[in-house]
Amino acid sequence: MKNKLFLIIFSLLFFQTCSQNNNLINTEGKTIRERFKPPVGFKRISGEKNSFAEYLQNLPLKPHHSKVKLYNGRTKLSLNVYEAVINLRIGEKNLHQCADAVMRLRAEYLWKQNEYSKIHFNFTNGFRVDYTEWMKGKRVKIEGNKTYWIDKTSPSNSYESFWKYMELIFTYAGTLSLSKELKGVAVEEIQIGDVFIQGGSPGHAVIVVDMAVNPATGEKLFMLAQSYMPAQEIQILRNNNNKKLSPWYPVKFGDILRTPEWTFYKGDLKRFN
Repeated sequence: MKNKLFLIIFSLLFFQTCSQNNNLINTEGKTIRERFKPPVGFKRISGEKNSFAEYLQNLPLKPHHSKVKLYNGRTKLSLNVYEAVINLRIGEKNLHQCADAVMRLRAEYLWKQNEYSKIHFNFTNGFRVDYTEWMKGKRVKIEGNKTYWIDKTSPSNSYESFWKYMELIFTYAGTLSLSKELKGVAVEEIQIGDVFIQGGSPGHAVIVVDMAVNPATGEKLFMLAQSYMPAQEIQILRNNNNKKLSPWYPVKFGDILRTPEWTFYKGDLKRFN
């Protein structure tokens, strides 16, 4: 009886939490743009055609109320963290975590745009890994403190080969290396595609995937996405500081940005070069 009562109370609380901002959610929407509406008085900032911003705004979403899956098929236990789940594969290894998801989104966008020369990331030891070298069939050799390229296989630019490249990056890069690659930017100049990041072990990173503006006041809002530990699907974060505004966050959040699973500071905002 007690178990049944607990489940009823839990279900009511969960439903209430999910329903507090239903005026901003189109449950039938299949992308970020389609699923989430800007609050009254705000207008979505549309990314330019074929831009990284446009790519992020149109990321595919799983059906409404889908649960985040871990790399091993299990369900993420934390429910009060996200508003939606991005419908992209993450592999079956415990690799696709926070900074990995950010790098993956950036690299996958560039790959689809055929901008292969712009796909490169640094290992934590500083070694730069260019995708154009990987395409030639070269592979990275690590021997003690030495890291270098060797000729290994036939040239390829298939998606499966690209994904193997990304899994290499996931293995040897992270928040520490990525935070050094990105350039700092003032919160007042925030754009879609910018990243709040703290490098460390562990550190964390979340990426801005959408924005809106109030034409009358100039006030801006942004939306965040993350992966986490263990490796899991990318999720659109809730704003638990203001559930009626969720998943939008105000640009004027002060000095501290509290997200469901991490606390950032305004100085943590950075941008891809």
